Amino acid sequence: MTLDTDKIDDAALAILSLTLHDGDQVWKGVDWDITNRLFEKGLIYDPKNKAKSLSLTPEGIAHARAVLAREFGKAE
Repeated sequence: MTLDTDKIDDAALAILSLTLHDGDQVWKGVDWDITNRLFEKGLIYDPKNKAKSLSLTPEGIAHARAVLAREFGKAE
């Protein structure tokens, strides 16, 4: 089976955004390949550091919110 890594990245970013704190910080907790792709897409700042959290770019925060609403939101 071939996986759609864009969909995986979207879901991971949306889930990461659920731990958003201090403006743009989220807790690291996903595969390094995913964080590398999110960085390459400009959705997070460079994940290669010793910090236990990542920083989402403004574009990453907006994209995460859109994915959460589209993929995981319930109709009111």
